[in-house]
Order: sequence, then C-alpha cells, then structure tokens
Amino acid sequence: MDSQTIVAPMTPAGVSAVAALRVSGSRVRDVVRALFGERAAADLEPRRAALGTARSTLKEGDAEECRGEVIDQLLYLFFEGPNSYTGEDVLELYPHGNPLIVRELMQAIRRVPGVRLAEPGEFTRRAYLNGKMDLSQAESVADVIHSANRAELKNAHRLLSGALSKKVKLLTEQIKDISARLELDVDFAEEEADPDYAGWEGKLAAIRGNVESILKSFRSKASVSRIPLAVLYGAPNAGKSSLVNALLGEDRILVSSVPGTTRDFVEVRLFLAGGEIRLVDTAGIAATATDALDALSMQKSREVLEEADLKICVVDGSLPAADAEQEFNPDLVVLSKQDLVGGLPNAEGISLAAPSIAVSAKTGYGLEELSKEMNARLFKSTENTEDLWITSEREKACLEEALKGIDRALDLIRTSPAVELLAFEMQLVRRSLQSITGEISSEDILQSIFAGFCIGK
Repeated sequence: MDSQTIVAPMTPAGVSAVAALRVSGSRVRDVVRALFGERAAADLEPRRAALGTARSTLKEGDAEECRGEVIDQLLYLFFEGPNSYTGEDVLELYPHGNPLIVRELMQAIRRVPGVRLAEPGEFTRRAYLNGKMDLSQAESVADVIHSANRAELKNAHRLLSGALSKKVKLLTEQIKDISARLELDVDFAEEEADPDYAGWEGKLAAIRGNVESILKSFRSKASVSRIPLAVLYGAPNAGKSSLVNALLGEDRILVSSVPGTTRDFVEVRLFLAGGEIRLVDTAGIAATATDALDALSMQKSREVLEEADLKICVVDGSLPAADAEQEFNPDLVVLSKQDLVGGLPNAEGISLAAPSIAVSAKTGYGLEELSKEMNARLFKSTENTEDLWITSEREKACLEEALKGIDRALDLIRTSPAVELLAFEMQLVRRSLQSITGEISSEDILQSIFAGFCIGK
C-alpha cells in the first residue's frame, strides 16, 4: 500500500459556515507541527478536539514571531491508528467555510514532505486495505452518500453495517465445508471406494436458493436513485402555481390572476418524508388554444404528463361546478382555493375521476394531508422490513458466476462425476463469493470501484 500521507477536503467546494479536511498517514503529526507548532504536536491526544491557529509556514523555533501568516483559527481532531476510519493516523480539520481558507490550508499541508492530494475514494480504499471494512461495505459508502430517498438510505446503511457480508460469508463457509470434504476424497480417491454424494445435492440446492435470492434482490443504481416525478395539471387559473409555492413554502413561481401566466412547465425539487421528488407545474390545459404559443404550451404539458409517476389534477374548488380532466386518468384530484368557500371542502357539482383532497394555498388548509398522500404514493413503506437489495453490478456478476458454478456442480453430482471435477467447481464458486467481500480481488477491480468515489471519501 502507498506509504504517502494523503489530504483532501471532505466537504464540497463553495462558501459555508464550516468546511472539513481529512489527512491520513504516517505524517499526520508532522502536519500538526507545521500548522500549529511543536507544542501542539507534543500535546496531541486521540479523539480530543483542540482549538488552534493554523499558519501558512513554520520557521525554526516555536515562538509566535517565528511563525507564518495566519490561515484560520479552527478546531482539529486526531485519531490514532488503527482506531480511525482508514486504520492509519488521521487528522480532521474544521476551518471556516471560506474557499480561500480551504485552499491555503491544503497548500500548507501539501508542503509537508511526504504529503500529497488524495485520489478519488482513497480514504475508503485504505480503510478496506487496512481491514476496517470489506469490499462490499466499502462500495456501500458511496450509496450512503448518494441515496435519494429514505428507503435507499436505509438499505445503504444495512449494507455498510455488513448485512450482505454476513450472508455471503455464511454461504462461503458452507461451500468451504463441502470443498474440504471433496478435496479429502480427492486425496484418498485411490484408497477408497467412490465417494458417497447422498445428501450433497440437497445442501448445494439450498445454497443455490440463497444465492439466487440475493441475486434477485438486485436493483440498478439508476432505477433505485431515480427521483420520482409528480406533475400538476389542470385548467388555466386553477391554482397550480400557487399550490407549488405553498408546498415549497416560498414564492418560486410567478403567480397571477390572469389565466395562462405559466406558459411552459416549471420543475422544482420538493422534499417529502420519504425523500426528494421532482414537482412540475404545467401550463394550463384548456379545451381550445387561444393562439399558437398557447397550443405549444399545452402540448408541452401533455408530454411531461406522459412521464409522470403521479398525475395530480388541480381543480378550482371555489367554482360551483368543474370537471377533473379525464384525458390523463389522474391519480389524485386537488380541489384548490378552499379559502374562497369558507375553508370547507367544496365538491358539490364536481365530477371527480380519482380520490380528492381539498386545499387552500393561501391558508395552508389541506397541504399537510396532500404532502402525506403524495409521499405514500411515491415512496413505498419500508417499516419493519429486514429485506435488503444490492445495487453493485460487480456483486451481481460475482453472484451470477457463483450460481453458474453451483448449477454445474449439481449437474456433475447427478451424473456421478470424477470427484476432481466437482472439487474444481466448488473452488470456482468459493472464489466468486469471496470476490464480493474482497477476500479475493485484483488491483484493476479496486481501481474501478474507488475511481467513482468523490475525493475526500
């Protein structure tokens, strides 16, 4: 493993209240000495936050006048290896989130001999190589960071805690047990009669079922991380834009009493209890277009509705009679402007094509109920479930190879094979399973996995 010390920001570029940097390797104490002085390095205690003034250079001596220009006054934490994220000595620094400060800190740290900028995912890669986590857990770190909804985040945390690793290791041990017996039979094949395969088919079939169960749980990252799309549509001046603003809690979209103010669909991001969704406000759909631009706007609205996961028809509930648009088979009907009818649901004379919720964007009436209903329809409940799924194409490929090997072994058992062939197939199955957790891995595989990580993780 690379013996150089690495450094990288842990927080994205940009202005913030606080930023975070991480240093990992054998030169961590030298970094503390360079930034904060000899006394700070001598007083360094694991897991104890310290406040110090970081300076750009440190000349000979530790007196204040011998030190360079001030970069920032900041908190820093030291984690002594192996009790750290990477298993090495680790220093975390928390300066003010000014990009100028972060850049100057990075430059000062990199001037320490033996310190370089970390590569993408290198901190987690070192954690894997130092035995702090297996390869499956290391891959799940990226899932924890990029999860788009609560279900995905819960699954990522289960993978990171080793739920998949435990299943795979149990299967690997079962395969090892069968392999050991087979290899023993190979060693004594000339001294004994043909080995007895009775019962082995059942054991292998049970293992196959468990492997297949994990494999069937695979969900591509693209499908799992896809942000659901909810589309509001309805007649001009039905209150769609006002409803979007009310759900967001801010005036994001221009609102006017003049029908047709929204001429193109507007997409915003809305956070519900289950995760983030894309919420689209469309141009009003009328029976006839007033002009060519109006016709084009309505066509755009129809196109985005075709992609919707949840179609919400907004109807002006203050009118004595209205019809929910039937053309798109709405999943939900919202009766808007209930403040104009005394704050009580007004569905009299309205033909509804789906379940309805009465709301008022002005008073907030019904908005909480609407948010809960949208959440329930767009995010499946995962409470009290122990199921998990895999999202790694690499793990999927390993499981497929293991399944093929088990199938070949079962075919051999049924045809009374040479025990050497059966033992060979078991070795291949075992290696496929061990590749999932990284007991067996190549440099190319590690490079492809961690190259997709952000720098600093």
